[in-house]
Amino acid sequence: MPIAEDKVRETLKNVVDPELFVNIVDLGLVYDIKIDESSDGHSNVAVEMTMTSPACPAGPQLLAQSKAAVSRLDGVGEVDVKLVMTPPWTPDRMTEDARDQLGIF
Repeated sequence: MPIAEDKVRETLKNVVDPELFVNIVDLGLVYDIKIDESSDGHSNVAVEMTMTSPACPAGPQLLAQSKAAVSRLDGVGEVDVKLVMTPPWTPDRMTEDARDQLGIF
């Protein structure tokens, strides 16, 4: 049985931006999640995500933590986390929870 996208999103909420102290899902950094079942019964997961700025110093750390978090899910085979910059991230991608945590109204 393939893993559900919402399960992957929930797992990615454990990855927290070290500068803003808000998870990457609520920040709106996760753009797309694709899940394909492999021939061995595992689910291969591809994640497209961005950073708050192209020069984000935490970028490599966030990519590595995202891949590690998804890889730990039961039933997951290969994980590919790809950095994309289009469309550019803007604060309007944040959830209300993220806005509350950052004091943005």
